[in-house]
Amino acid sequence: MASADIGLIGLAVMGQNLVLNMAEHGFNVCVYNRSSEKTDDFINRRVNELPVTAAYSLQELVDSLAAPRKVMLMVKAGEVVDAFIDQLVPLLDAGDIIIDGGNSLYTDSNRRTESLAEKGILFIGTGVSGGEEGARFGPSIMPGGNAEAWQSVKPIFQAIAAKAGTEPCCDWVGDKGAGHYVKMVHNGIEYGDMQLIAEAYQLMREGLSMSADECQQVFAKWNQGVLDSYLIEITAEILTFKDKDGEPLVDKILDAAGQKGTGKWTGISSLELGIPVTLITESVYARCLSALKTQRVTAAKLYPTENKANYSEAEKADLIDAIHDALYASKIISYTQGYMLMAEAAKAYGWQLNYGGIALMWRGGCIIRSRFLEEIKQAYEAKPELENLLQAVFFEKAIKQAEPQWRKALVFAIQSQIAAPALSSALAFFDGYRSEVVPANLLQAQRDYFGAHTYERVDAPRGEFFHTDWIESGGDVSSTTYEV
Repeated sequence: MASADIGLIGLAVMGQNLVLNMAEHGFNVCVYNRSSEKTDDFINRRVNELPVTAAYSLQELVDSLAAPRKVMLMVKAGEVVDAFIDQLVPLLDAGDIIIDGGNSLYTDSNRRTESLAEKGILFIGTGVSGGEEGARFGPSIMPGGNAEAWQSVKPIFQAIAAKAGTEPCCDWVGDKGAGHYVKMVHNGIEYGDMQLIAEAYQLMREGLSMSADECQQVFAKWNQGVLDSYLIEITAEILTFKDKDGEPLVDKILDAAGQKGTGKWTGISSLELGIPVTLITESVYARCLSALKTQRVTAAKLYPTENKANYSEAEKADLIDAIHDALYASKIISYTQGYMLMAEAAKAYGWQLNYGGIALMWRGGCIIRSRFLEEIKQAYEAKPELENLLQAVFFEKAIKQAEPQWRKALVFAIQSQIAAPALSSALAFFDGYRSEVVPANLLQAQRDYFGAHTYERVDAPRGEFFHTDWIESGGDVSSTTYEV
């Protein structure tokens, strides 16, 4: 008899932990993995008395499911997802639901939603954040796709999601690829947060000659205040770990960072939509630069840095405070840019995004969960049409309070010859955003000079374009007008 509430394909660690999470919340789950050995190992080693059954073919999996059938894919993004969808479709009926819970590109979710709808199959592309622990005990879940499917999966998703108070960190995001887009931006902000923390760490470790233990104490203290967040918390924990020789384990880890693509996708989308997501993009480039380890070793010999200055305990404490404020202000800029990008994507793709609701979804379970997400939620609840987070009262006050120390920390970075690309780009964005006049007038004059691209005038209505014959040989003929 078909009795399973949901089927799940893919028993890597995220898939296994989601299954256990679902089963512990009372849902009957049927699992399938291409490797029957992995299926057997999971059932025998981890399931115990939970309501989980195994299938050894896709047909067996589909036959075990109650209607409307719900099949969740936790497999590698890209071709593997498409391959499983192609195999599942002939086995499913109209109204059945396929859920992609991997880190898929939102454009793939757009395509899958449309193509499956033509076959009568409902599709949900859902972002799942929180890593192994989140999957097991409560992730942030960001579903989007075919809205007809939401009521069928809502009880399961909201039961297993993390909770912010009593509210589940899961709600419907929007049509087609909206869920995976919001997850992509989440991951982009995650890139930014991690890079900002790494830069703060390096400023203390190298600029102030602090030990790993001293840095650990600082991060642990910071996690009790406005910087309270999952990433600050685990940073403090990481710095407590010692290698076999008693030295900090972090010092034994090669300084070459990997990436899986979501930060890059965020940067690409920002360029396509014309939104200056500078901090996240710099964070991606910082990982790219870290990968040039051999070249950096050579360059370090060619361009040796000067000895760092010695600081008194009072001076050190003051600089630590400055680094704290720089990190806090830059973190605000990171989220601001992420929300700017989501707002522009909503306009471009016709999504109705609930920005306060997104902050709630990120408030628990996910990697970027932090204290001030509650402030973001409240800012959008107070003013749903809020144009930019920097215009919200809470963040205006926070930035103004942090700004002097933010600048001081970056001066310290420059004087110490320590790269701080994310902290620096955050301040550069802020200074540009708060400037009533920027030098783009000169850029437009240059473009009109060499390419007759025209310009607008401050003493004429927007949308009226002009051309100057700068070299008195081009006449009045202009090129196409520019885009803003």
